[in-house]
Amino acid sequence: MSAPLLEIRGLEVVFPTRGGLVRAVDGVDLEVFPGECLGVVGESGSGKSVTFLAVLGLLRPPGRIGAGEIRFEGRTISHLPEAELRALRGRAIALTLQDALTALNPALTVEQQIAETIETHDPDLPRGRARQRVLRERAQELLRLVGIPEPARRLAAYPHELSGGMRQRVMIAIALSCRPKLLIADEPTTALDVTIQAQVLELLGELRARLGTAIVLVSHDLGVVAEHCARVAVMYAGQVVEYGPTRAVIGDPRHPYTRGLLRSIPSIEEPERPIRPIPGQMADPIRPPPGCRFAPRCSLARPACRVPIALRPIEGGRAARCIEVAA
Repeated sequence: MSAPLLEIRGLEVVFPTRGGLVRAVDGVDLEVFPGECLGVVGESGSGKSVTFLAVLGLLRPPGRIGAGEIRFEGRTISHLPEAELRALRGRAIALTLQDALTALNPALTVEQQIAETIETHDPDLPRGRARQRVLRERAQELLRLVGIPEPARRLAAYPHELSGGMRQRVMIAIALSCRPKLLIADEPTTALDVTIQAQVLELLGELRARLGTAIVLVSHDLGVVAEHCARVAVMYAGQVVEYGPTRAVIGDPRHPYTRGLLRSIPSIEEPERPIRPIPGQMADPIRPPPGCRFAPRCSLARPACRVPIALRPIEGGRAARCIEVAA
């Protein structure tokens, strides 16, 4: 296997609050390889989005990286100056956010928003009238690439004039405008109906195959990840609790939290099978339980779970943060 495109080692993201220090991400290790699709799943508050906002240097103060290292193409980027991070964002690493309607600027047309990204990162654009012509041509090409019909007409549209699926495609077009090597898709199908969800996910897969762009698909939906990602990392309470090849993880989950996520998914094949939600609430991020953070919600918990548990390797390139793995 080639060298990782993105490496995250021991990442800790903290947010000081009046009640204490919130460790939103606590000791995360992840790798993304060129051209692959990595799924990162977990319920709200598990640290998925914060992990990749830290990668892009987009943490809002007082949030900060407390420990660990982030490397992109072998270069440490976890503490770069803002000017260097701005040059990296959009050009080498791009991000699509959860809600395209709020992420897009309502006062700018589609053309203006695509052109803004290209102008920021492409120093070779011509000047004068030729510049505007080139920007318009590239914007049309990008809309065509993401499957928007009549791209020349859509360039003049404002976000509120587009459907939810089209807005998401515009977001993807902006993200791809500088041909990034890594695209972080943070819940790209939020608030879309199932048909449009399938279209957006299929589009991401086609673009990855055509352009060779690596994708991190951040989602709460294991079913989506199972269909589109070769590897998956399951996060809970700021930690990776299981990772490995997606088929292996879903076919034989080794952490109780992963099993709980799978049991809570409705089944088309077994419509009468009861949905079994995970009991309890996410661990307190200020005062997490000692040892396994899932233990208070786990039916298999025992006294040995009260001590810190590291990710334990399993055959086939897998690992799980559970004492049962050793058995």
